[in-house]
Order: sequence, then structure tokens, then C-alpha cells
Amino acid sequence: MDAIQVGVMAPDFNLQDGFGKEIRLSDYRGKQVLLSWHPFAWTGVCTDQMRALEVHFDDFAAKNTVAIGLSVDAAPGKKAWATVLCIENTPLVSDFWPQGKVALDYGVFMSNHGCSGRVNVLVDAQGIVKWVKVYALGELPDIDEVLAAL
Repeated sequence: MDAIQVGVMAPDFNLQDGFGKEIRLSDYRGKQVLLSWHPFAWTGVCTDQMRALEVHFDDFAAKNTVAIGLSVDAAPGKKAWATVLCIENTPLVSDFWPQGKVALDYGVFMSNHGCSGRVNVLVDAQGIVKWVKVYALGELPDIDEVLAAL
């Protein structure tokens, strides 16, 4: 996996969350955006990763940042997962079809696994990649480290 580099323009995308809302990166210009990739919904570390984003929603907002959770899971699965986890503020979007297209654009798709890696990419208010951190598949991102990167 050769993740996107700091300093480049983040590729725009238009994906849907499980509730049918379109999420377009360029709609967030003027705010920082944390793109938080996780391999698959319904797994332990991914659950903890997305819950941490939701729990810290106000901390992100205070730093003019929107956190978005992304995976190759289909939108209906993302909706069910968000509902079960009581995630109401953090968009959990589907990069399902074409499978992993956005993950490929960001260099975080693992073709040998058919999913994205566990990666955080922080995009600044002008759309430039500001920070990138790649994690081992079983590693939970340290939310304090993520908040410090803002």
C-alpha cells in the first residue's frame, strides 16, 4: 500500500452514507476533513475506531473539522452498523462500487484483501493532504494522536 502523500491535492469524491446522503469532499472546503478508512464494518477494531470519531464529534467540530468513516462495505450495511452503534453525527460512507475506487485514488486499497487498509488522512480547508497515518490492520488509531494532528 502506497498511501497518498502529504502536500498533494486530495482527490474529490462523491459517495453515499447508509442513509442515502451524498458526501462530497469538495462540499467541505473551508473545513478540515478527517478521512478515516477502516477495512470492514462489524469488526471489533473498526467498531472502536468509528465510535471514537463519534464520541469526539464535538472535539472535531471545535477544530473546524469533519470526520468521515469510509470502507468498501455496501451502504445498507453501513446504515445498519451506524444504527446499532448509535452513530448519528459521523458520516459512515460506502466505497462499495466500483469497489474501493476512492481507496484506490488515495493509495489505501489492499487488493489482496479486497478492502482498504486502516488509514487516517487529514485534508486541510483548501483540500490539501495535511497528515497521513497508516496503521496495522489490527491496530486501533490513537484518537489523541489524531486530535493532535488537527
